[in-house]
Amino acid sequence: MMTRQFTSFDPPRRTLMGPGPSDVYPRVLAALSRPTIGHLDPAFSDMMEETKALLQYALRTGNPLTLPISAPGSAGMEACFVNLVEPGEEVIVCVNGVFGGRMSENVLRAGGVPVVVEDAWGMPVDPQRLEDALRAHPSARLVAFVQAETSTGVLSDVRLLTEIAHRHDALVIVDAVTAVGGCALEVDAWEVDAIYTGTQKCLSAPPGLSPVSFGPRAVERLQSRRRPVQSWFLDHTLVMGYWGDGARRSYHHTAPINSLYALHEALLLLWEEGLEQAWERHARLHRGLRAGLEALGIEFLVAPEHRLPQLNTLRIPEKIDDATVRGRLLSEHGLEIGAGLGALAGKVWRIGLMGHSARSENVFTCLAALEQVLGELGAPIEPGAAVDAAGSALQETPLAQSA
Repeated sequence: MMTRQFTSFDPPRRTLMGPGPSDVYPRVLAALSRPTIGHLDPAFSDMMEETKALLQYALRTGNPLTLPISAPGSAGMEACFVNLVEPGEEVIVCVNGVFGGRMSENVLRAGGVPVVVEDAWGMPVDPQRLEDALRAHPSARLVAFVQAETSTGVLSDVRLLTEIAHRHDALVIVDAVTAVGGCALEVDAWEVDAIYTGTQKCLSAPPGLSPVSFGPRAVERLQSRRRPVQSWFLDHTLVMGYWGDGARRSYHHTAPINSLYALHEALLLLWEEGLEQAWERHARLHRGLRAGLEALGIEFLVAPEHRLPQLNTLRIPEKIDDATVRGRLLSEHGLEIGAGLGALAGKVWRIGLMGHSARSENVFTCLAALEQVLGELGAPIEPGAAVDAAGSALQETPLAQSA
């Protein structure tokens, strides 16, 4: 017999500065509470069309097959692979962190043969290694890599890697989960074939949706498949019937209606700010955070020219316990930062400046909290130096200045 009493859940108030989710915009939270209507309602169809257009704006693409998968970013990853990989096909997968490794797993589960090109964690994908792999495997017609590796905070060169793949008659799949809205991404100008992202990073919407976009070469490959896509739910030949022209929309699944309200509002906020201005905001606040962290004596994992402004990966100082610091930041300051993953577990912290979390007040809150906790744990900290350094850096780098 159940004796426990249950009440409504009231979550604690946190400042989210980990690798995701990020703080959600108040307008986006308000959008979630709007009245639910039917997923085939004409009014909802109109909103779907606007959401597609706003996604095209965020991705800098005119691809008609641009839509949010009704599942988190990992489903966007899987959708790209199950639609574009057929059994027995070789796929070049560039791995320089956890999420490149997940791409390789998706190739296997789609029946493909992954050819892994590895780079050290903390380094971008090496273009020469990709070139060498394509020469050694001339039958490969697909290359996969991560633009913004969430496990390390590394930015890889999408434009160059795509050019190399296309010279060898291979399409590309790009993981842009942490990239969209936080740093430069030009799907059409860089001729990206297939790309996926998530809603909970620089878009600052709740987790649970995964925007994807397929270019003309990817659509042609999908339409010329020899075998049906092995996943019914993620089969884009079916999904596009629901996300196609509003007048001919066909039933596929019951969409997460209120979550789509939230995504629409988040994309509207990005459009109102301006895409380039959002990129510049992330870069500016990164410079402020970097100055403060350096004043604390904390080192970055990634070289300056390869760092993501929206995700900062830091080496944990000697004699400082990872879990103790993160636990105290959460319990005493309501501040969440991220731990290391995989080979970097216990060795790094990941501090996110993504979307609504990319605000100057969050930079100062984070630095002041780190200063207090590290100082009390015996680290050689000069009181006030971190916040002062960040303030000076932010004054010297106005919002209009580019990264």
